Amino acid sequence: MKRWLMGLCLALLSFSQVAQAELELVITEGIDSARPIGVVPFQWEGEGRLPTDLSAVIASDLRRSGKFSPVATSKMPQTPYSEEQVDYNAWTLLGVDALVTGKVSKTPEGHYEIFYQLVDVVRGQLTSGESRGLQDGKLVLTKDHVLYTGRAVVEESKLRMYSHRIADIVYEKLTGEKGAFLTNIAYVVIDDKSRYPYQLRIADYDGYNERLALKSQQPLMSPSWSPDGKKLAYVSFENKQAQIFIMDIYKGTREMVASFPRHNGSPRFSPDGKKLAMVLSKSGSLQIYVLDLETKQMKQITRGRANNTEAFWYPDGKSMVFTSDRSGKPQIYRVDLADGSTERLTWQGRQNLGGQLTPDGRFLVMVHRSESGYNIAKQDLKTGALQILTKTFLDESPSIAPNGGMVIYSSVNNKFNELSLVSIDGRFKARLPATNGRVRAPSWGPFL
Repeated sequence: MKRWLMGLCLALLSFSQVAQAELELVITEGIDSARPIGVVPFQWEGEGRLPTDLSAVIASDLRRSGKFSPVATSKMPQTPYSEEQVDYNAWTLLGVDALVTGKVSKTPEGHYEIFYQLVDVVRGQLTSGESRGLQDGKLVLTKDHVLYTGRAVVEESKLRMYSHRIADIVYEKLTGEKGAFLTNIAYVVIDDKSRYPYQLRIADYDGYNERLALKSQQPLMSPSWSPDGKKLAYVSFENKQAQIFIMDIYKGTREMVASFPRHNGSPRFSPDGKKLAMVLSKSGSLQIYVLDLETKQMKQITRGRANNTEAFWYPDGKSMVFTSDRSGKPQIYRVDLADGSTERLTWQGRQNLGGQLTPDGRFLVMVHRSESGYNIAKQDLKTGALQILTKTFLDESPSIAPNGGMVIYSSVNNKFNELSLVSIDGRFKARLPATNGRVRAPSWGPFL
């Protein structure tokens, strides 16, 4: 089977339980070019140790975005717990223009109350921490340098999740873009030592809270999230044939949606979640079809003798990109779903496959083959400019964060499959080495 068709083969079995191993992000390059930010250790106003170090999670999130470089605690000039305690001059000398700080206390009910602030250090320095403005026709003191103040009461088990929520707020306030830290990823782990070597796992975007969703003695590949984050489509060989299933990850139920002769693969939900694109070979060559999930009506999208696969929807749901060998080697094309008209999008490199679109529809992210091998690349669909984002060996299966800022993909490191991250501008990279098994076919979930 050709390498570019490997993404079509799939399989699985069984249902959820907690997996033992976890992934952990390891930053490999890019942090030196990021924007300095202060994330002060939150003050713990309780006994013993705080179960989750919120500030550490927030700092890690911001660092992994590739856009921020949190100052090490040992290099902080002070540790203020509210904006009133900030020494603005000391922080600006470090080149820091924004500061995150807060406090955590325990409620009588045993929950955790979180208070946090995002402070504009430069504006605070200019106004000495306060300024005057009109309110109801009166001149009053204002604090425009405080960009956000938040409070929340959460259970202990949700401290880490709320840390991601704070990081999302900070990211959006400082960049104008929505953060994607409160998201999940799904991926396939192949553990040859396990009784069920093929496992579909789900975790927080950073690899924590990993849980086992499916397990099988047969291959597993191509998980794809529904837009609401409640379901996963996948392909299974448990019945000795490629079949497409949709699983409700909360209810633990699943439904077989495609079991045609020969191949069934590459499921992909439409942006509204009402349809599922898939690749079938019931007519001979691989062709793209769309299944209406409510009526169960099937529509064929591509035709001909060429193999057409790896469909990915445009954000408006009116077109798709897909991989085809109609020109001899795999390249990426666009098809209009209304009239079937098709155009070729990629021209550079020996092969281009596995195309995905950023949420704004501006960039095409794909696996690009050149003399250096298979790498993740980005093409500007307006200008046609191509940028190779990675330089690891044998990169495949890119999946884009719901805010378009990062790409997760499978790569080979020391002859071992693992997941890696790269920022959409290519400046920041990190990897998620697995503690057991080979990790492949990542799929980044929607906003939670």
